[in-house]
Amino acid sequence: MRYLLLSDPHSNLEALEACLDLAKGKYDEAVCLGDLVGYGPDPNAVIDIVKATSKIIIRGNHDKVCAGLEDASEFNPLARQAVEWTRQALTPEHFEFLRTLPTGPVMMDGFLIVHGSPLDEDEYIVGPSQALPVLRTPQTQVVCFGHSHYQGGFMLSPQGRYQSIRAQFKHDGNPSTLTLEAGARYLINPGSIGQPRDGDWRAAFAILDLPQNTVEYYRTAYDLPKTQEKMRVAGLPAPLIRRLEFGR
Repeated sequence: MRYLLLSDPHSNLEALEACLDLAKGKYDEAVCLGDLVGYGPDPNAVIDIVKATSKIIIRGNHDKVCAGLEDASEFNPLARQAVEWTRQALTPEHFEFLRTLPTGPVMMDGFLIVHGSPLDEDEYIVGPSQALPVLRTPQTQVVCFGHSHYQGGFMLSPQGRYQSIRAQFKHDGNPSTLTLEAGARYLINPGSIGQPRDGDWRAAFAILDLPQNTVEYYRTAYDLPKTQEKMRVAGLPAPLIRRLEFGR
């Protein structure tokens, strides 16, 4: 079974469509690691597409806050503005859908999916202090997570060596492939579809192939000016519009 790993589309319709177009024919089932909404201009359309595409969808922190399950006090001012706009833009049906999304972690067939961390759905895994406690917990060899918007992940070798994983791309649309080593443990981040923050503006996703023991990381360009113009028309904050160009 080949699993398409989608994470953090953040209401960016053009980026989501570009990812799904590139992924077409390359996977058997899709899962979404949360944060369907927030920041971008198309929350309802993105929810519809993710619902139609994904076997399992877990909630992210922006999904919770935009659905009114938590307040936005922990968000920065720009993110809070985007939350308020999103709450007004959501239809009642999409608002209720976000409220009913399950929390992670969820055990799939041979791997675990979470938004932030198996220990705390809102925790950012960005380095060894957050990654090592998870890697040393023997639930499963592979945990797939999002939230940080950094494509790649972390591993613990059979000898106990910790290592960061960073995908390398020579050409747009071609995968960077990681081979999973027997006895090692992995935290796999497919990257953010709609809000990359690893210095590459292109939309990110991954495909996990457990029978072949590989992870294929992908990046793809999308119609960024179209997304930015929609954000301007919606009145979303200018810094959120500009940051998409830089992947930050």
